[in-house]
Amino acid sequence: MIIATPTTADGQSAAAWGKAHWIGVADVQPGTDGPQVTAWQIHEVAWDESHDAGTHGSHHARIVRFLKEQGIQAVVVDHMGDGMQRVMNTMGIPLLPATPGDAQASVLAAVRATTA
Repeated sequence: MIIATPTTADGQSAAAWGKAHWIGVADVQPGTDGPQVTAWQIHEVAWDESHDAGTHGSHHARIVRFLKEQGIQAVVVDHMGDGMQRVMNTMGIPLLPATPGDAQASVLAAVRATTA
């Protein structure tokens, strides 16, 4: 499963989705001891800079393009605006709860919580 989450440059969980500067993308696969991150990449998306450049629709379109390009199947996040939540719902992308600290650990905790 390909999962996105807002991060800091050094891989810690970040607060907001639509104003994120960095997005971590994890490929999570089943392992013998539960889910494991088998690939991890941090993308500099700079949505914090582009958020107020143009309409909300154009900003949402940038995010949707990223989600489609990366093949995102779920998002781990602690905050997302109502409009973006509707977009995620329309796309069929589940929102999973984030936890503070290491972003990869947050992704794994969210996956474990949904499969428990």
